[in-house]
Amino acid sequence: MANLAGSTSAHRDVFLGVVFALLAAVGFSAKAILVKLAYLDNVDAVTLLALRMVFSVPFFIGVAIWVRRHHAAPLNVHDRLLVLGLGLIGYYCSSFLDFLGLQYISAGLERLILFLYPTMTVILSALLYKRAIGRKVMAAMLLSYAGIALVFLHDVGAKEGGIVLGASLVFASTLSYSIYLVGAGHAIARIGTLRFTSYAMVVACAASLLQFGAMRPLSALDLSWHVYGLSIAMAIFSTVLPVFLLSFAIRRIGSGSASLIGSIGPVSTIYMAYAILGEEISLLQIAGSSLVLAGVLVISLNSKREVK
Repeated sequence: MANLAGSTSAHRDVFLGVVFALLAAVGFSAKAILVKLAYLDNVDAVTLLALRMVFSVPFFIGVAIWVRRHHAAPLNVHDRLLVLGLGLIGYYCSSFLDFLGLQYISAGLERLILFLYPTMTVILSALLYKRAIGRKVMAAMLLSYAGIALVFLHDVGAKEGGIVLGASLVFASTLSYSIYLVGAGHAIARIGTLRFTSYAMVVACAASLLQFGAMRPLSALDLSWHVYGLSIAMAIFSTVLPVFLLSFAIRRIGSGSASLIGSIGPVSTIYMAYAILGEEISLLQIAGSSLVLAGVLVISLNSKREVK
């Protein structure tokens, strides 16, 4: 009877982990759609990012306070520098470059470029830790970048200008996030998932608000309620909830399985962009997306086996 109860509990944990990972992937993917909708009201990237962060930060401050009460030991100087540096690189810098890039490219292309982060973490790990890249992983990386090239060609045919700049900005955003991921494993092991995430997000929120204060007058906040509504939705459904849902999913099914389930993200973005923004879905885009997903899945599965 005890074994049956344990088995039921384990199955329930796996089911919840899968659901949480799916919801997190769709939530993160919806961000691009909400940003593109907000841009229709002529809001700029600096202001929109500040609004996203100002509506997000109360939740992260609340979690940070709660976590601190359960972790009596304060952070040492090394850990504080880790939180500061990785929060600026992984959440602030990556988000700002992504918001800038979305001014020029489609939501579908943006999500596919962001989805290249596993290939970049492989390259960064190889450079930093002298890890060899196997032939299978190399082939998968070439497959992924060939897929991006196809989707890029699709968007070049559909748009007149700015696509190279936009794709470069989002690629830089992905690189920034990959640097964060390479360093975050060490930090999370020392500090704890919730503690590190909440502290790093507070740092990113503070940086975004300081940037807005330095670069924009208060009159920039004279925006429509439509923009404020989208910003609140972005903060709750594409920032706060996905961050913690992903943490809960990783706790139940592991980071490897959670990242594999996250591969639904680019697909959901492409179809949401089609349904909500009216972006085209062409055979070239479907072929490119399939190559990117196939390449990233191979790399993710290979990484999961290496961890075992």
